[in-house]
Amino acid sequence: MKAMILAAGRGERLRPLTDRIPKPLLPIAGEALIVHQIRWLHRAGITEIVVNLHHLGEQIEERVGGGRDLGVNIHYSHEATLLDTGGGVKAALPMLGPAPFLLLNGDIWTNYPFRQLTELEPCVGHLVLTPKPAHRETADFALVEGRVRRNGNSYDDLVFTGIAVLNPALFADAPEGPFNIARTLYFPAAAAGRLTGEVFRGAWFDIGSPAQLKAVRRLTD
Repeated sequence: MKAMILAAGRGERLRPLTDRIPKPLLPIAGEALIVHQIRWLHRAGITEIVVNLHHLGEQIEERVGGGRDLGVNIHYSHEATLLDTGGGVKAALPMLGPAPFLLLNGDIWTNYPFRQLTELEPCVGHLVLTPKPAHRETADFALVEGRVRRNGNSYDDLVFTGIAVLNPALFADAPEGPFNIARTLYFPAAAAGRLTGEVFRGAWFDIGSPAQLKAVRRLTD
């Protein structure tokens, strides 16, 4: 299985820190976040990784290069215009090939056991969900008999972790250009009962704010 790390975003909520360093290079426990993520994937047996780049992307490419020192092969999808999460994945599909691939947001910290995803072959997609953390106002999904649902009410008690296994078929009717993968693809697929999923209750941080960055550093220092 191949994997893709989404690393192109600007990290607006972490400015001014991310004005000079891309979010995936933020140091966590003495090492760049993306280096930790690559090691997670390597330990799971994944050695072919695609990383999309836009904001300060040259810094990421300079830091991890082709991945040889980390035991992997890294290929870069350069975005002249920021394509958002969905457009970024769609543009990288030729690098990812026809088989299901693992998708990982470049701004999360977790102890999720990635190896358990490497044999999955979902018809459309498989999302890893977690109970809504206190800092999030609303949840996005529910899980019913292994199917991801989106009710838009109090029955939704889970949020997406930024970890998924996707079949390229999910993008068959996706628009061209920038688009948000959750709103455009995940939400409709969940409403139609086309996504499988699981609930993860271990350590998980979405490093989208200074408070979450501090929380991760307290945990790992």
